[in-house]
Parts: sequence; C-alpha cells; structure tokens
Amino acid sequence: MARLMCLGIPAEVKEVKGHIAVVDFGDGVLREIDVGALEDLKPGDLVIVHAGVAIEKIDEERAKEMIQVIEEFISDLERKAEEIEKLLGLEKTE
Repeated sequence: MARLMCLGIPAEVKEVKGHIAVVDFGDGVLREIDVGALEDLKPGDLVIVHAGVAIEKIDEERAKEMIQVIEEFISDLERKAEEIEKLLGLEKTE
C-alpha cells in the first residue's frame, strides 16, 4: 500500500485582507493564500501552507525546525539526482 503525504511549508503573514493573506515563504516573493480556516491572524504570524491554504498557525521554533527538515530533504534529493545522473552517464549542465 502506498503512503501518502502532504507537504506544508511555513510562511510569514505580511498582510491580512479578510479570508486572504499575503505571505512570504522566505524567498521575498509575496503570495496570496486562503486563511479562512484560521482565526485572529495578523502580520508577523507564522503559518503552515498547503496547496495555497493556511492550515495551522505555528511558532518560530516550529517554523525553523520545518525549514531545516525541508532543506535536508532538498539536499538528499540533489544527492540522489547526482547519483542517478552518474549511473545513467548523463552530464550535468548548468
């Protein structure tokens, strides 16, 4: 049986407009998300976003932990991609 997993990304709320918030995922690009499921959000709050929807309000410690796990995951994927490229004899282009 396949295991299913969803990926939630931490983001900082920059502005709240009703059920829509403008957030920053840490890359400086502002995006609008749906925050209708959460109450009392204000600029500076941290949330977990999945598929454009804020699903949970979190504290800074949890956000840092999540970012660390995501960075480790990306690093592992990059390492695996390099291994596969070597196995297949593909040259990496940049």
